Amino acid sequence: MKTIDWMYHRKNCTTCQKSDNFFAANKVQVKNVVDCKKEIMHFDDALKLLAGVDKLYATKGVKVFEVDLKTEKPSKARLEELLIGPSGKLRAPTIKNGKTMVVGFNEGMYKSALFD
Repeated sequence: MKTIDWMYHRKNCTTCQKSDNFFAANKVQVKNVVDCKKEIMHFDDALKLLAGVDKLYATKGVKVFEVDLKTEKPSKARLEELLIGPSGKLRAPTIKNGKTMVVGFNEGMYKSALFD
């Protein structure tokens, strides 16, 4: 069984449900699930999550953005655009696995970012 280290998740979120369905279909276990209703994370918290992350993947609509944090130095404004939703909080689902962080859901992105 494959494992994921950490996931920021919201119940009754259709995007989070897609993520859950993907993990169930691919026999993936999440070690630590954080309920975003109980633990609210704003931009400063999201920046702390990036500590030790080399690759950031984020979806915006159907587009997938890949940022190599080892070689690129995106502005705080760009990071906020990728990490924070309209509510001003970290977007859900957000997944951190090893040195990779994934924001949003896209099946192809999950397969390449988390399992290749």
